[in-house]
Amino acid sequence: MILSYGSQRDYDVLSGKDSGDEAAWAPEAVEAMVTFMTEFNRELEGSGELVETRGLAAPVHTRRLESKDGRPVVTDGPYAETQEVLAGYWIVDCESFDRATEIAAKLGQCPYPGGAYDDAYADVRPIIDSAADMGF
Repeated sequence: MILSYGSQRDYDVLSGKDSGDEAAWAPEAVEAMVTFMTEFNRELEGSGELVETRGLAAPVHTRRLESKDGRPVVTDGPYAETQEVLAGYWIVDCESFDRATEIAAKLGQCPYPGGAYDDAYADVRPIIDSAADMGF
């Protein structure tokens, strides 16, 4: 599974809102990102490696559930203490962990206003089939 991350600020600027320290993306910049992601997904479909991909709604639409004294406590997002959240994921079925890493590295080529998005990162994590695969 390839996991990509963002923040509420990222969602805001993509939707046309200034975030204070970052200007809203121009429609052309959003279109360039959408085109990149569409082609990225199309290539994975074409190679037969894409199992599933989804983007997630903005953190403002999140609910966090915790347990306090054995009772559920629900908090609506976003959370001031959280800088980054899961923004989307790809499940790929490929020949190796190295190949999944190679696929994830291509996400660094996604267009970003003003050049590269140096703070962007993705995690690559194997999906396990059973508790026995956890390694402990």
